[in-house]
Amino acid sequence: MRNALLLGAALLMVPTFASAQEEEASDAAADAPAMVKTAEAPKKASKPATKASTKPKAKAEASAAKARPAGKSAAAKGHDKKTSAKKKASPEDLKPGPLANFNGVDAPADVVHVANWVSYTRNAKKKAFVLIDKKQARMYVFDPQGKLKSQTPILLGKAVGDHTVPGIGNKPFAQIKEDEKTTPAGRFLAQPGRNTKGEDIIWIDYNAAVSMHRLRKVKEEEKRADRMATPEADDNRISYGCVNVPAPFYNSVLRPTVSKQGAFVYVLPETKTPQQQFGSFDVPPEKVALK
Repeated sequence: MRNALLLGAALLMVPTFASAQEEEASDAAADAPAMVKTAEAPKKASKPATKASTKPKAKAEASAAKARPAGKSAAAKGHDKKTSAKKKASPEDLKPGPLANFNGVDAPADVVHVANWVSYTRNAKKKAFVLIDKKQARMYVFDPQGKLKSQTPILLGKAVGDHTVPGIGNKPFAQIKEDEKTTPAGRFLAQPGRNTKGEDIIWIDYNAAVSMHRLRKVKEEEKRADRMATPEADDNRISYGCVNVPAPFYNSVLRPTVSKQGAFVYVLPETKTPQQQFGSFDVPPEKVALK
């Protein structure tokens, strides 16, 4: 009789135990996206710390992280394509935009060239745009109408170069060579994210582990704040590739612009011309005046 009672009690406990296991598995699955996102953000933001720790540890996680920003199912994407195909561009969209308005700021010829081209051709797709001049180590932030909001000195990748070394985002810092510490040139869609410490950052190129973030003290001997303060641009090359931005500028200009208006980032080349990099062209002022 006693054995029968014990057996009955054990059988009653099995569903409870199974239910607990299922609930635990469900919770883990629900947390999985958050875990992947945390691993993904550090990968780029922690560039000044470690590239290995910032990269997702599994290909599945990396794939999930890359798929997540889109946030749409295949069916939804198909619907969007159909809707997009039916929607005709408005007359306003077909008109060229204005020349970039620098508000009296004296900028280098290449910066003016690219800013005018982006604004005139509406290359930023009605979003704000950020120009990074690596030669002068400066950042220019424009609103969607091509008007300069503000500009600031920045710190960049230590090495001169416009390319990205294949697999650089997976390398531990100790294995990164000096000539691999580049800030890649190109046109990128800015994407807000967070690092493992919960700090907000803005991705430039996720695969290359390149982001824009507030100026941080990494090593005392690097004297990053001092480098930022000097008028020369040569000593602003110190990072592994990320773009270091003064905290006040990041908080009051860059982050609000990207968050509220969206933005494309144009990193100007230093080993080729903007025309070669972007396919840009000079915009004759008289053409804008005639429209």
